[in-house]
Amino acid sequence: MINQSELTSLNQPISNEARVLYLLALRPDVNKQNGETQPLNYASIKTLLNGKTDIISLGRQINALIKELVDSGLVVNSEPKLDINSMNGKRLILPLVATEQHNYQNLHLHWQSMQADWTPNLKLFAELATMVGIIEHSFSDEERGEFISYWLSRPESSFTLFQWTQKFVQHIKKKRLAFGSQTVKRVGNQMVSNKASVSADDNAKKLVEKYSGKHKR
Repeated sequence: MINQSELTSLNQPISNEARVLYLLALRPDVNKQNGETQPLNYASIKTLLNGKTDIISLGRQINALIKELVDSGLVVNSEPKLDINSMNGKRLILPLVATEQHNYQNLHLHWQSMQADWTPNLKLFAELATMVGIIEHSFSDEERGEFISYWLSRPESSFTLFQWTQKFVQHIKKKRLAFGSQTVKRVGNQMVSNKASVSADDNAKKLVEKYSGKHKR
């Protein structure tokens, strides 16, 4: 059975083929202690994804689906660098499975620069937010967009998945402690919104869209 963190990530805007790849090809035989998959077999993956209709015929199409899962935080590579062009026969790590057993140690394995569609590890975000005293554990598209736009202008910066989420937590805390934050109520010394989600303003959306094509690999 998949856990809540996996379910949340699978509900991100990714293709159904990527979801099938995760749920039926990678997840069933994963090592639940370390999150490691069985060696990838592109021939069997093609058969599984195609079903009655041949929609996947090339290895690079499977590579693109793996890239979707990497970008959504569902998959990381078990090796220091992800060579997305030659994954057949190699193993991946499903960090949200391993997280349940090893307190996020696998989130320290994969380094990356900021991506325009980045999103924090939600379970880790909630736990770190509690640790640093953030009252409201949800975040808005605007808060995430501000964080992404700041780091997209610093492409030389590369951090682990754990560190990016940790930095985002600190960004949220600083923003909510700031005087005059545009929220609707104050709880103690923090500003807290009544809604769990706020739409990103037009400028934040445009900035993310501007860089999205440039920073996706």
